Amino acid sequence: MHMKSLLHFTENHRYCVYRDFCLSSLDGRMLSSVYQPMVGAFAISLYHLLFQQIPIEKLGYSPLEQQRRLFLTLGLEPSEKGRKFLIEQASLLEAVGLLQTCRMYMPEHEDYIYEYELQQPLSPAEFFNTQHLTLLLRDKIGKFAVLSLREELWSREPEEFAEAAAGHKENISRAFYDIFELNTHVIDYELEQALSEVSTARQPGVRLPDQEETLNYADIILRFPKDSVNREHVEKLRFNHEQMGIINYVVNKYELSVQDLCRLLDEDGVFAADSSIALDELQRNANLHFRQGKRRQEQREVYAAKVVSIRQSEETQDPAPLEHAVEMEYYVDVPVQFQSKCDIHQYNMMLRNEPYTKLLKTFFPGSIPDNFLDIFDKIDHSYKLPGEVINVLIHYLMSLLTSGGNEQRINRNFVEAIASNMLLKQVNSYEKAVQYIRDQSKVKGKQAAASGNARTRTYGSKSVRMKPEIPIAQESHAMDAVSEEEFEAMLRMAAEMQASKKKGV
Repeated sequence: MHMKSLLHFTENHRYCVYRDFCLSSLDGRMLSSVYQPMVGAFAISLYHLLFQQIPIEKLGYSPLEQQRRLFLTLGLEPSEKGRKFLIEQASLLEAVGLLQTCRMYMPEHEDYIYEYELQQPLSPAEFFNTQHLTLLLRDKIGKFAVLSLREELWSREPEEFAEAAAGHKENISRAFYDIFELNTHVIDYELEQALSEVSTARQPGVRLPDQEETLNYADIILRFPKDSVNREHVEKLRFNHEQMGIINYVVNKYELSVQDLCRLLDEDGVFAADSSIALDELQRNANLHFRQGKRRQEQREVYAAKVVSIRQSEETQDPAPLEHAVEMEYYVDVPVQFQSKCDIHQYNMMLRNEPYTKLLKTFFPGSIPDNFLDIFDKIDHSYKLPGEVINVLIHYLMSLLTSGGNEQRINRNFVEAIASNMLLKQVNSYEKAVQYIRDQSKVKGKQAAASGNARTRTYGSKSVRMKPEIPIAQESHAMDAVSEEEFEAMLRMAAEMQASKKKGV
């Protein structure tokens, strides 16, 4: 019986019992000889008490009564100690399959009603075919006692019958429709309606998988600070099940613990003036907490992976991994800085087989920049991209740097955007990675052709279109020298223009 607060299970709560079977002599023997050694005499007494709540000649439900009757009949004090003991005994019956407990919330009474559904004891054959129950009984009474008990509960067939039935057993029973014939041409709607009205079919209780993670008022108020300004608002959540539902929605959405929720409820602006939850503000704070926790977890995973790799390299030397060949149709071009060091075959084999850390060392003559190394550490340990895919990504980024000049900038957001796009497109092999960068190059080529002669400047991952370049007139050295005749003609023209201007005035 899952119970988070003893205030939800008291002698004042009402209960009913349901059963759809009747105990036989064999069932009584199983309870006393098999189940009682496993769960104890008090639990079996509780089972018999619940069974007797319904008349022996009837099936179905018992009347609603307070649980005080159970406490008094069993001789338990209606206190915290008595409630814990009754819950423990009911849990033992539930564990061995003799009881199922459900509770229903009644809004009109603002309280719970409990339903105890009794299960029939297993037959000897079913019990000893259930491994966990047989092993539990063995742990309680011993192996030889289990074998002796099984022999007592089973009556063997005669030897002569067993020998004759080995290969000559024939089923000669008659089927139902060989003897009886039903009138199926007439449908009796009244009979069907009457049978459906008195039907004993019922809806079984369903326990949700995340029911244990659902927080209640007691979980919050016990951990909430008493001197907090929002204490009075939290206390009003006791009978406000709608607001508790909103809180549990946020808790499940952002994977919050009880301590995290109490810290968020203690923030300013979480509660409105009428003590209702400000959902937007609570979700905003919860989202910040979730993102910060996710970022810290990623950093811990990266650091832990570094420590493990260092220890493994110090303790044991791993055998050399098997090299994988690269098909020529998936070859990539050799960058400019590698053309004098290796050919196209060697470069592609290095991309396919070398770790990304060694590949980065070949691009940087000195030490690798820490921020650049951190980017690919996160992609390796958090995004889980294969090593050859990371190598192709590095090749693609370096080609962008060499082709884009100083205007192309490689930052964390830009690299993570490409890596996340690879994950979405399920790029998980060397061949898919090469095809991906080829497709990206084609897209960039089409964009460049469409932009014409317009200049673009790159800021991070965004390209801004600039004004087109305007040609500037260049000075001609052939016009430097002027002859005397040309100079006199220019003076005459200037004098005529000056004379015409005076006449106009």
